[in-house]
Amino acid sequence: MTVMTRWLDSDEQRTWRAFLTASRALMDTLDRELQRDAGMPHAYYEILVRLSESPGRRLRMSDLAEATGSSRSRLSHAVARLEAAGWVRREECPTDRRGQVALLTDEGFATLAAAAPGHVDGVRQHLFDALSPAQVDQLRRISETLAEHLRRS
Repeated sequence: MTVMTRWLDSDEQRTWRAFLTASRALMDTLDRELQRDAGMPHAYYEILVRLSESPGRRLRMSDLAEATGSSRSRLSHAVARLEAAGWVRREECPTDRRGQVALLTDEGFATLAAAAPGHVDGVRQHLFDALSPAQVDQLRRISETLAEHLRRS
């Protein structure tokens, strides 16, 4: 059985390319700013944020990998770097002898608190300030729809 490719029409192609260009440029810009201002890539910032928002500032490594959209091996490597910086500590999981928990240290929390204002300013400047309130609402709804669709598939 031959499957017919559903090629993008010109409007879809234009939209796809604009989405790729904008999303890459936004993430590259935010990553560069975090590197410059806080000495960490955006992926590490996200790990610190996820831990800071968790009860006891700790999460099972598998749950942290899922929350950040990382593979377990990639997350383990990142956490090792954060451990070396003194920002995160790993502990044995009390409910599963094979599992580990990542814990945000006080130094890691202070580092996150120092980095957050500049990062939020960057997000505001590079994303929200360029959009009208209606566009922000549309972007949220589109993003939620895509996230749900991708989660199911």
